Amino acid sequence: MGKPTGFKEFERETAPYRDATQRLVDFKEIYTDHNEEHLTTQGARCMDCGVPFCQSEQGCPVYNLIPEWNDLIYNNRWKEALERLHKTNNFPEFTGRVCPAPCEGACVLGINESPVAIKNIECAIVDKGFKEGWVVANPPTQRTGKKIAVVGSGPAGLAAAAQLNLSGHEVTVYERDDRIGGLLMYGIPNMKLEKKVVDRRVNLLKAEGVKFVVNADIGGAGKKGILVSQLLKESDALLLATGATTPRDLNIPNRAGDGIHFAMNFLWRNTKSLLDSQLNNGEYLSAKGKKVIVIGGGDTGTDCIGTSLRHGCESLVNFEIMEKPPEARADDNPWPLWPKIHRIDYGHEEAAKKFGQDPRVYSISGKEFVRDEDGKLLGINTVEVDKNFKEVPGTVQFWEADFILLSMGFLGPEHYISDALELELDGRSNYKAEYKKFQTSTAKVFAAGDCRRGQSLVVRAIDEGRLVAEEIDHYLDA
Repeated sequence: MGKPTGFKEFERETAPYRDATQRLVDFKEIYTDHNEEHLTTQGARCMDCGVPFCQSEQGCPVYNLIPEWNDLIYNNRWKEALERLHKTNNFPEFTGRVCPAPCEGACVLGINESPVAIKNIECAIVDKGFKEGWVVANPPTQRTGKKIAVVGSGPAGLAAAAQLNLSGHEVTVYERDDRIGGLLMYGIPNMKLEKKVVDRRVNLLKAEGVKFVVNADIGGAGKKGILVSQLLKESDALLLATGATTPRDLNIPNRAGDGIHFAMNFLWRNTKSLLDSQLNNGEYLSAKGKKVIVIGGGDTGTDCIGTSLRHGCESLVNFEIMEKPPEARADDNPWPLWPKIHRIDYGHEEAAKKFGQDPRVYSISGKEFVRDEDGKLLGINTVEVDKNFKEVPGTVQFWEADFILLSMGFLGPEHYISDALELELDGRSNYKAEYKKFQTSTAKVFAAGDCRRGQSLVVRAIDEGRLVAEEIDHYLDA
């Protein structure tokens, strides 16, 4: 519980990001170094709340033992805190950087005060663990001889692989890209999650015995394609953790043509070029000198903002169809629900620093893209909408742009692998498999993560990866 009176004595203070002006000139992580003394004080704010909602389903999908490791770091017992952290979370170095921290939204102290800085503390514990050499490979002492194929190396696939390997099974992870990590590698930009952090954990999994195969498109056509039927035949169980990778499009007039790109394609190509050549090979979509509009908010929209700014865009606007959130919880959004309030993320701060104002425009919807007679993108016409998303008459406006990014979420997984396996789909086109069961309609085939539940958080993917590993383990023992 930290210090009994800590929540009365100390105010919430989160670790600051690097200065916006300085971080805009590189793709290094936006975070500053951990201040252990400061974090010990923040851990002291954890109160003896009786029922710790932070580690409940409402707060933390992997049920992190948050009050326990808050108390441990308050008492300077960092190695023990790391052990408690790893007990429930395979990859706290990922969630400590990119998770929106629903645990903080459910913190009991947050009812009438600011919540404990849980996310900062989590990240500091695991980073110290790596720095001190406490995080080491832990291979199983014996093997079962059972073979499991995992398709997809994002957080769900990696978590499942880690747990199944720990049980002694022979696990092979297949990834269609050239690097392991899935969303962690190419979906989240380097300034939020440096790829050496991902590689570090992957190398540990390799040392523990997990096998990885890159450039392996299971069920796909072409040179990288691998027959899924053959893979299923050679495995005792097959896990699909392919993610939700079909982007939502904006099908308004003049959509076809140059200048309009899906957000994930923009981010993927940027990170690959950055890792391959520090952007020197030019094999990415550059926003340099462009009038950029990002359509859609959320984390991916913010990442598009931050990346465009680092390219050197001429101007930047971010459209959100939702109305501007309130500064504090609304009456219909009580604790411990996730607080739907106005937030300023790193990209918004950077845009304001460069252009003098927050880039977001709320309650706005695209009507048609505007092109000249040669098809060149000139911009977009929009209309204001009310809270029910109905158009407000007389509010049509033209916005100049020559580079538009669509960041409106994802519809579900791609289906060439599910078609080959004849999987049953749910009403939202996801692979149909019951939560905590994870078995699909095809024998020996399981599904977990975003391909099963739809687009969600990294921490929820880790949760499903851990749980599906238990189910596969039980299935193999049956």
